[in-house]
Amino acid sequence: MAVGGRSSWNVWLVSGACGAAGLLALHSAVPNGIGRLGSLLETFLPWLGVAVPVLGCLALIVRSWAGLLACLAPGAVWLWMFGGVWFSSPPGPYDLTVVQHNVADDDADPAGTARALLAARAGLIAVEELTPAAQPAYQGVLGASHPHRAVHGTVGLWSAYPLSDVRPVDIRPQGFPGSWRRALRATVSAPGGRVAVYVVHLPSVRLGPRGLASAARDESAALLGARIAADPAGRLLVVGDLNGTVQDRGLAPLTSRLHAPPTGFAFSWPAGLPVARIDQVLGRGAEVTEVSALEATGSDHLPVLGRVLLR
Repeated sequence: MAVGGRSSWNVWLVSGACGAAGLLALHSAVPNGIGRLGSLLETFLPWLGVAVPVLGCLALIVRSWAGLLACLAPGAVWLWMFGGVWFSSPPGPYDLTVVQHNVADDDADPAGTARALLAARAGLIAVEELTPAAQPAYQGVLGASHPHRAVHGTVGLWSAYPLSDVRPVDIRPQGFPGSWRRALRATVSAPGGRVAVYVVHLPSVRLGPRGLASAARDESAALLGARIAADPAGRLLVVGDLNGTVQDRGLAPLTSRLHAPPTGFAFSWPAGLPVARIDQVLGRGAEVTEVSALEATGSDHLPVLGRVLLR
């Protein structure tokens, strides 16, 4: 290869590696005012790590040692940000297991989906997009092992442990009708102690020519965050389809008040080729020690299993 050609490759590869490292480390500096580009980047932030092997292979092919060395920068930043999530530690102690699933309102086999959730042997089973027509199927499968139930609108919670103080939570963005009911709160008397559990489904997000349409979701997240802040419960869980990742700044009014699991990417959406975890199990005063994605059901989301330490 001619020297001039190699020099051009050096420039492109070093620039690409530095750009990937910069986006990873400084993602919060990407503006959100136009098309919510910052939120869009943060939704798929872990995937910037793919740039490291791609650029590294190109550098080897064209024998660009400068480009190969430059790949160390994004690789190091990615490991610093996501290494703990990627390299999972052995399972630790836990008091409670929670399965969370957007079951899809068009699922043709709700009983089959309920059986799949039951097979996870979780003490709590939280669902979203629960339709009135599907409720009897879920109750028929889950009712014996999880006799305590709370349903509000399209969200539901089946529990093996007693529930108390069950109430709806209004997180409707401005202009949404009263029939839009997507959040509830219940106190669970679990073996490790009482814990407040919120089951929520934030508004959907759409990607279009103008970028990420997430204003309604962000408003709903802020309303829920305010409710969480005012909740006196010492131990609290938020489980549900947040339509966003924990890195997405649009959810910061909510996620900044909660702790995410330290390990496990557990990508949950879309079910056919999961690229992001938008289904969450988050805690305050209750440590979510592990999260994992389960096998596909009839939904376009994968179920997510969380293990929770209450003591």
